[in-house]
Amino acid sequence: MTSTDRERWQRVKDQLRNQLGEDVFTSWFGRMELDAAENGTVRLSVPTRFLRTWIQAHYSEQVLAKWQAEDATINRLELSVRSAAIRPPVVKPKPAEPAALSRELRDMNGAETRSSVPFMSVHEALGGSPLDPRLTFENFIVGRSNTLAHAAAKQVATSRRGEQLMFNPLYIHAAVGLGKTHLLQAITWAGNGADRKVLYLTAERFMYGFVSALKTQTTLAFKEAVRAIDVLVIDDLQFLQGRSTQAEFCHTLNTLIDAGRQVVIASDRPPADLESLDDRVRSRLAGGLVVEIGSLGEELRLEILKSRTAAARLYHPGFEVPAPVLAYIAKAVTHNGRDLEGAVNRLLAHNKLTGQPVTLEMAEREMRDLIRPQEPKRVRIEDIQRVVARQYNVSRADLLSSRRTANVVRPRQVAMYLAKILTLRSLPEIGRRFGGRDHTTVLHAVRKIEALAGNDTTFAEEIEGLKRQLQD
Repeated sequence: MTSTDRERWQRVKDQLRNQLGEDVFTSWFGRMELDAAENGTVRLSVPTRFLRTWIQAHYSEQVLAKWQAEDATINRLELSVRSAAIRPPVVKPKPAEPAALSRELRDMNGAETRSSVPFMSVHEALGGSPLDPRLTFENFIVGRSNTLAHAAAKQVATSRRGEQLMFNPLYIHAAVGLGKTHLLQAITWAGNGADRKVLYLTAERFMYGFVSALKTQTTLAFKEAVRAIDVLVIDDLQFLQGRSTQAEFCHTLNTLIDAGRQVVIASDRPPADLESLDDRVRSRLAGGLVVEIGSLGEELRLEILKSRTAAARLYHPGFEVPAPVLAYIAKAVTHNGRDLEGAVNRLLAHNKLTGQPVTLEMAEREMRDLIRPQEPKRVRIEDIQRVVARQYNVSRADLLSSRRTANVVRPRQVAMYLAKILTLRSLPEIGRRFGGRDHTTVLHAVRKIEALAGNDTTFAEEIEGLKRQLQD
């Protein structure tokens, strides 16, 4: 190897460090070495198979492009795993090990390496979902509706490696804008400086990572990376789709829990209502601590408004909101925390753009579209089946059975129809909850009931009566 090659390699590393940041560079490239650059091929080596697999899947094109910029004759990159027997390690300060530890990540003497990578490099290097720096425990307003969820999240965040887990998994569910994501990201931020590796992923990001691993044939590396995490945090589980992805999630969930690793999950509904998930997954989720965050009470809404206003005042010192205005918004804007933040932003924009002070009259005018009717009661498919079975004097088991007698078929079609119009469940999900029927059967039932109701006033009134029972 010539001195020119070594200089080129140093420039390539400097470019990678500048592009990726010091922490990510150290995690993945800190122990990569140049073996040779000849005959159009650059040969690099790393100490573990995991590193080779991960770099090949995620960074090989970037490394090759930077080499080609230094030497136009290079057209191929080879990455190998160094053998300790052939190339003993140089005695020098040991660089940080990648965060995604696995059984393959051993040092040259066979002992498991310990990660010294800072928290954010662990999260970013593993492709964690973006974090909002505002979503910390310090900024979370605690009230009657979220006290238990906050306490459970704080307990998870302050635990240390090796301690007995109080509940696993922790499952938090709530409607949109009530603080689920805030608590999950607060847990992740609290991992900064702790002795555990914490990874926050949305269900969509988990799916993307798994599908990408399938395409690049790096599923083993993906599995080992995720399963080596101490605290795995999954947000918006209701969006997890795909049979193979759900199977991988199920295996990951079982592996982590059985190994004593903490799992934290959030969704917009309880485990029993996640019809698209396998029964085994729902059962495992329900076996931990399931906590619901309720709607925001007026007192809690007022505290949130005060907190948001104070935060805005840090950047805009002249921004003042009179107490009567805050009280009015807390009483009138009842839907969720995001609407409250939007209300403060509107007041701030009005104040800064017009130069006029915030008044009650202005607030009433600006908040009109944020004042929504009370959210309707959430209807569950189990409730529909129970009410319909009672109405038509059949059992819930009859509705789920394969019986096709007239006294069962019609109530089953009514129940499927109500499930379609009163819930957000898809046709396949509804079919699954009615004895594993095909989505075309559900669609036929919906059309049948719509046609009957359109031609028979008495039957239409009967359907309306069932709706009222379920929504009251």
